[in-house]
Amino acid sequence: MQETMPQAHRKRTRLVIPSRSDLLLRNFTELIGGPMGRRAAPGIVSPGIFTVERVLVILTVLAALASIMVKNYCRANGWESPGQFYSTCYSDFPELFRNRGLGDGTFPFFSEGSFFEYPVLMGIIAGLTALLVPGQGATDERILGYFDVNATLIAAVWIVTVLATARMSRRRPWDAAMVAVAPGIVLAGVINWDMWAVGLLAVGMYFFSRERLVLAGILIGLGTATKLYPVLVFGAILLLALRTGKIRPLLVTAAAAAAAWLAVNLPIAAMNPSGWKYFYQFTEDRPAGYSSPWFAYNLVAGRLEWLPLGPEVINTLALNLFLISCVLIAVLALTAPRRPRLAQLAFLIVAAFILTNKVYSPQFVIWLIPLLALARPRWRDFVIWQGIEGLHWAAVWMFLGQVTSGGPTQHNIDMPYYVLAVGLHMIATGYLMVRVAWDIWDPGYDVIRRHAMDDPQGGPFEGAPDWLRLNPAEPAASVLPWRRRAASDA
Repeated sequence: MQETMPQAHRKRTRLVIPSRSDLLLRNFTELIGGPMGRRAAPGIVSPGIFTVERVLVILTVLAALASIMVKNYCRANGWESPGQFYSTCYSDFPELFRNRGLGDGTFPFFSEGSFFEYPVLMGIIAGLTALLVPGQGATDERILGYFDVNATLIAAVWIVTVLATARMSRRRPWDAAMVAVAPGIVLAGVINWDMWAVGLLAVGMYFFSRERLVLAGILIGLGTATKLYPVLVFGAILLLALRTGKIRPLLVTAAAAAAAWLAVNLPIAAMNPSGWKYFYQFTEDRPAGYSSPWFAYNLVAGRLEWLPLGPEVINTLALNLFLISCVLIAVLALTAPRRPRLAQLAFLIVAAFILTNKVYSPQFVIWLIPLLALARPRWRDFVIWQGIEGLHWAAVWMFLGQVTSGGPTQHNIDMPYYVLAVGLHMIATGYLMVRVAWDIWDPGYDVIRRHAMDDPQGGPFEGAPDWLRLNPAEPAASVLPWRRRAASDA
C-alpha cells in the first residue's frame, strides 16, 4: 500500500541537488558513493541541524578564513612594497589608512579639505571603520587593526550575500555555494569595500524577487552610492518591463533607488561640493587602469611604437562600446523566443561594463560571481573562469611589483605575459556572456527553466506573458516549452 506523505512535508518544496543536476559535481561525488539517490526527497524531508543555509554559512566562514590566510604575509610583516605585491596580499585598506589620513582622524567627505576617490557611502564606511580602531596615528598596529575590522565586516556581508542568493534561487539554493566558496572572493574580497555593494545589490534583488519593490529600490540605491555598478541592474529591469508591458515595477524601484541615492549624496554635495565631485572628476580624468583592455593596448603600443590612447579618447571609446553592447543585449532580450530572466540580463550588462570600462581592478571579479550563480549555475564553466581569474590575479601583482617598486627581477613577469593574462581574463568573461546569451536564445539550455521554474528573481515579471517582441512572425515560446528536455538533465 502506498505511503501517505505527512501533512508537514506537503508544504515543503523539493530541492534541486547539484550532484544530480550538474555533470561535473556528479562525477566528483563518486569518491563518496555517487550522487544522491533518486528516491531521496531533499527539501521535503527535513535534513536535521545541517540545513542548506547553515551549510552555506559554514562554507562561507571557511572561505573567509582562507581569504585572511592569503593576506597573512602582510598581516605579519606589514603592507610594504614590493613585498605586498609579490606575496599577493595587497589591500587598499592599509594604503588609504596611511595616505588618506584615516589613521589621523580624517573622515572622508566630512573633514575639511578631505578628498576620497570613491563614492560617498564607501567613504562613510571607510571613516566609520577607522573609528573602530583604538589608538592614534597610522601605526603598524592600527593598520593591522583597520584591516582586520574591515575583513571581519566583509565576511559578515559575504554571508548575507550568500543567503540572499540562496533564497533568490528557491528550489536551487545550493547554487549559492558558488558564492560561498568562490576563489575570486577568497582572493579579492578584502582588497576594497566592493563586497558592500555586492551585498546591497544581492539583498535588493532578493526583495525584488519577493515584489517588495520599495525596499529593493532603496537597497539598490544604497549599493549605487557605494559603487556605481548596481545601477546597471535597472537596464535589465527596463528590458523586462518593455517585454512584458509592466512599467510600474521599473518606476517604483527606480524612484526608491533614486531617493536612497539622493538621500546619501545630496547632503554631502551641499556640505562639501569639491569633495563630492572629486570622485567623478578623478574617474573622468584618470588614465586607463591596470588590467583594462585600454591599458593592455597602451602597453603593446609602447612596445611597438604605436600611438597610445589618452584619457579623453578612452572615455569616448569605452562609452560607445558599452552602449553598443547594451543595444545588442536589448536586441537579444526583445527578440528571444522567451522572455529572458532578470539575472541573465543583469549578468550580461555588468559583464559588458567590466569588459569595456577603462578601469578593471582585481576585485571587480566579485561583482559577477553572485550574478553568474543566478544566471548560469554550471560548475564546469564557473571553475574554469575562476581558474583563469586566479592566473590574472597572480599576473597583475607580479607586474605591479615590477612597475611600481622596481622589485627583484626573478619575481617579475614581462609585459607580454601580463597582457596575455589580461586577454585570457577577457576571453573567459566573454565566453560566459556567450553561454548566457545562448541560454536566452534557446531556453532549452537554461538549467533554471529545466526545473519547472520561470524566473525566480523576476518578481513582478515572473510568469508574465509577452507584450512586446520584435519578431512577431514566429510565435512566442510558452512558459515551459523545455520540460521535454528535463529528463536528460535530471
